[in-house]
Amino acid sequence: MKELVKYIAQALVDNPDAVEVSEVEGSQTSVLELKVAKEDLGKVIGKQGRSARAMRTILSAASAKLKKRTVLEIVE
Repeated sequence: MKELVKYIAQALVDNPDAVEVSEVEGSQTSVLELKVAKEDLGKVIGKQGRSARAMRTILSAASAKLKKRTVLEIVE
């Protein structure tokens, strides 16, 4: 999951080296925290949050196959 989010985020931003994904795992839910450069934050979120929503949809579909719940948080 972590690599999937990192791959998608790096494709969206101008500075792919600044993309960091950290994972906090729980028993049933894991939280992925995505950090990007400040100037790329708008590109990851997208207009009206569409890019962020699309990433969350892909993530939930992939995590459903693993029978786990995954939440994506975009951190400034």
